[in-house]
Amino acid sequence: MRAPSSQDKQVWPPAPLLPWQDVGAAQPEEGRGESPSEPSGLSPRPVRKATDPRGHWLLLAVGLLLASGALVLNGYVTNVVGETHAAPPAAGPPSPELERVRRGGPMLNLTGSQVASVRLPAKTLALTFDDGPDPAWTPQVLDALKKHGAKATFFTVGSKIAQHPELTRRIVAEGHEIGNHTYAHADLSEVPGWRLGLELSLTQQALAGATGLHTTLARPPYSSTPAAVTGPQWESLKAVADRGYLLVLTDLDTKDWARPGSAQIVKAALPARGRGAIVMMHDAGGDRRQTVEAVDRVLGALTSQGYRGVTVTQALGMPSAHRQAEPVERFAGAVLNVAQRGSKAFTESLSWVLFAAGVLTLARLGFFAVLAWVHARRTRGGRRRRGRAPAWLAPPPVTVIVPAYNEAAGIQATIRSLVNTTYQGELEVLVVDDGSTDDTAALAAALAFDNVRVIRQHNGGKPSALNTGITHARHELLVMVDGDTVFEPATIGQLIRQLADPTVGAVSGNTKVGNRRGMIGRWQHIEYVIGFNLDRRAFELLDCMATVPGAIGAFRRSALIALGGVSTDTLAEDTDLTMALCRAGWRVVYEEKALAWTEAPTSLGQLWKQRYRWCYGTLQAMWKHRRAVLERAPFGRRCLGYLTLFQVVLPLLAPVVDLMAVYSAAVGDPLPVVAVWGGFVIVQALTGWYALRLDGERASALWVLPLQQFVYRQLMYLVVIQSVATAVLGVRLRWHTVRREGTFDASPLPRTPAGTPS
Repeated sequence: MRAPSSQDKQVWPPAPLLPWQDVGAAQPEEGRGESPSEPSGLSPRPVRKATDPRGHWLLLAVGLLLASGALVLNGYVTNVVGETHAAPPAAGPPSPELERVRRGGPMLNLTGSQVASVRLPAKTLALTFDDGPDPAWTPQVLDALKKHGAKATFFTVGSKIAQHPELTRRIVAEGHEIGNHTYAHADLSEVPGWRLGLELSLTQQALAGATGLHTTLARPPYSSTPAAVTGPQWESLKAVADRGYLLVLTDLDTKDWARPGSAQIVKAALPARGRGAIVMMHDAGGDRRQTVEAVDRVLGALTSQGYRGVTVTQALGMPSAHRQAEPVERFAGAVLNVAQRGSKAFTESLSWVLFAAGVLTLARLGFFAVLAWVHARRTRGGRRRRGRAPAWLAPPPVTVIVPAYNEAAGIQATIRSLVNTTYQGELEVLVVDDGSTDDTAALAAALAFDNVRVIRQHNGGKPSALNTGITHARHELLVMVDGDTVFEPATIGQLIRQLADPTVGAVSGNTKVGNRRGMIGRWQHIEYVIGFNLDRRAFELLDCMATVPGAIGAFRRSALIALGGVSTDTLAEDTDLTMALCRAGWRVVYEEKALAWTEAPTSLGQLWKQRYRWCYGTLQAMWKHRRAVLERAPFGRRCLGYLTLFQVVLPLLAPVVDLMAVYSAAVGDPLPVVAVWGGFVIVQALTGWYALRLDGERASALWVLPLQQFVYRQLMYLVVIQSVATAVLGVRLRWHTVRREGTFDASPLPRTPAGTPS
């Protein structure tokens, strides 16, 4: 790297104005001890302001709506929504109509003014099977019927028709009859009228979509013989009949669902003294092996007695219960069937994905906590992974670079913290004003410290300002610090001591939130300690440090020159630079004792801007260094694999996680949801307690952790969604600045408790 001559005065490397950079910055000024880095006549090239994409929010809303629909449909099918059970018999005397039903036959016609019921003729057997079709047992039942040349009536559940349309078509193709047994096996005596109608109509749609047919027969779930009809059931029977159905109860209820043994089922299914009978069995709902055996034995025994096995309508000499559905009804039914199968597949897949995500998250927390413990034990004794770092014979000279854009609120506090250091070596501080439109440069120069130089340049972005500082730096060892950050007196020395190891190319410091009094500040404080500093301990041991934060980091100038300086390709110049150093073979370590206090955003809007830039820039850096996964060194596979899984994929799944949690709590028992959520919070709290302990922070800060799951967590994954959409659509994000509050000029720094381990 050559220094700029008096003729060109250009910053190395040339910093093009990118679409994400701020435009219209102030021009460089001479005087007041400030060093211009660009000619005063150079004006920034105007660029068109990039706008963030918006259409993906509509797509996200539509996606969540479709996901909600799939969950609701699957929940309805599996009887999670509005689950019903058989009601106990109602007390009290029956009405005259109900009394006639109880004394009558199992076939009911309630469409007229009078209750009409009939019984089957002698030597006539109508086998009926409820709750199917089932892929395991229905084919076996059909095979047994075919063996004896018998026909039967299948009272099918609409959701199972939709799930197994091929079985429904086989039932019809082999000459059997279909009846309506509701869509989700709901007890019609316990549901409101709108759901009763929905249960019946959805079943008809599913049947039309599978076979092109409708049916005029119905049997309500949990019904049995006419004598067992209760008052509430009678009301539901009338409601079903009002929709044009013939009701089919039973003469002989085998109760095969209780699996009493095939012999007992056969005994219950045999009519006495040659009478005709409608027999109730089940071809789904559990293990039906006994039922299949009983069907074969019943038909064998009754055929020898002259019985004929027929459908219900054939037994009474009636026309078939099947009616041709209209084309529109067939199409609607086909759509319903596909939607139901899709909802089931979606829900099952999502359950496995969420299970895997939960396991990965817990495993990550546990694994990183163990690595942090190992790191703490090693550093406590002054040892690093590759042995004890050598000590400097004498404190080497250091240049501190402070890139600053509109940092008037805190620039003086930053400079004072750098100058008031306990570091004994020669110290140079370069404040690079990146075309600020406020008094940043003037305030920095007004301090008049002998070892502080102020350099002004046109606005070119933070990477350009850093490269200007690298160009003007007099020393090999560099420390980079943001203009809103202050150092502890010992911080520079703690950073530099790690660079005594010639294999170390960069050192990440320990960034802490200085303005942590509000809820947003407390949330960020927890995040910095757990999510940033705890992770960096693990990253050092795994040799996959992703980022040396711009707020505090130390570098070798020669290593940066070999890389061509700080790249302007991404918005996350710190992540980009760290990845480049690791790929070049340099070690990047973490020094937890090098403390830097930074001013965090104080509003959700400011936080959004900051994290949006961070996340988008990280995606850029990941794409730029994607070839690292093919390199022999494990850095690329570890670092990029971790970032892809935990900072991209899992956050993209987070909205569906919240959706399923809300849905499960709303329509089912909320206790499991609360228990899972509480378990994760407890694990996070334990990890957070250990991270705070390692960092010398008070564990009392953890009281905000449960609240962090609301608003803050959602904001973080929405940032990832926005960033991914911006990257996929090819929109170049402009630099988002965060408004400074001057935290460190207005109040003292937070202090960590004394005596805690570090």
